[in-house]
Amino acid sequence: MEKAGFSHVALIEYNHQACESLRANFSPDIVHETDIRNVDFSRFGPVDAVAGGPPCQPFSLGGLAKANNDARDMFPQAARSLKELRPRGFVFENVKGLLRPGFSEYFRYIVLRLTYPDFLQLESETWTDHLARLESLVYEKYTGLKYRVFHKLLNAADYGVPQIRERVFIVGLRDDVTESWSWPPPDTDKKHWRSIASALHGLPDPHSESNSIPDHIYMPGAKSYPGHTGSDISGPSKTIKAGAHGVPGGENTMRMPDGSVRYFTVHEAKLIQTFPSEYKVTGPWGEAMRQIGNAVPVTLAAKVGRRLFDVLSRKQTRDAETFRYDNFGNLLLFEKEEKYGRTVRKGGEPNSKQISAVTPKRHSRKTQNPGAKR
Repeated sequence: MEKAGFSHVALIEYNHQACESLRANFSPDIVHETDIRNVDFSRFGPVDAVAGGPPCQPFSLGGLAKANNDARDMFPQAARSLKELRPRGFVFENVKGLLRPGFSEYFRYIVLRLTYPDFLQLESETWTDHLARLESLVYEKYTGLKYRVFHKLLNAADYGVPQIRERVFIVGLRDDVTESWSWPPPDTDKKHWRSIASALHGLPDPHSESNSIPDHIYMPGAKSYPGHTGSDISGPSKTIKAGAHGVPGGENTMRMPDGSVRYFTVHEAKLIQTFPSEYKVTGPWGEAMRQIGNAVPVTLAAKVGRRLFDVLSRKQTRDAETFRYDNFGNLLLFEKEEKYGRTVRKGGEPNSKQISAVTPKRHSRKTQNPGAKR
């Protein structure tokens, strides 16, 4: 999201080692190591966008596939973040398994919860009863907080990532954002997918005495057997998994031209996920590979994020709202409030320290770019 033009105000993560990596790459002050269920999102607002990957184990093909019955399902928290922060847009990512036929009803529930985040589930209400009430709503007539929600299965290999990785992206635009949404078009086709070899070109052999890359360390013990063949170096890798030695299919190993296999080094896996080479992934090999396997390919995330950035940066038009610019040329959104006979700023008084969890960077007044609040 940062590569797409946004600036972070808060990064919220439960896993300690992942937080250590975030602190190594971003300001430690914005990293919050906590259970998201205990977070008061409103203290980070107002915001322009929320981005995240609610834990995917409930929907993973490699997991128990309990969906809403899994305590790790954090989509309700994603909806709560929208309710409390009221961002102008959001983007969430999850595994392909979310679209499995067995989850279709619950996926419908997820989409509707994100569409109407302030239409809350009653304390004694089951999710299916809540779904029935959500389905009875008419979007045009609903007067609460609402979003136009779009979802699509994207393959990272189609966007220049040297890895076959299919993931579901869910994007929402607040109803007052009048711009239309379109997904970034693929950069290439299957015949021209990037290979592992192209991504790792120029790297020294991890065994080499000339290798001075700190996270490019050989990990012994890789084996090849039926069903566990690794990724051919001449093509894109299989989906890197958030496991260590025990992932099925040998996804975290690569097969060399001579037929031998070895584990990816942390540096190699990082490049295959299109992280910058200088990005620091902390912890021992297994912990680092878990973080990399849980990540969204940076190149793909940046393309989706940039599309959201562009949409939110365009001037919107609504009869009920007026638009003004601050001294830096940044867009400030105001609403007419007839009750008090005055115009008030959305989200209360400005707070120079906490403006947005993900907010477009400043533009000069000369550009007249109506980018979102800084």
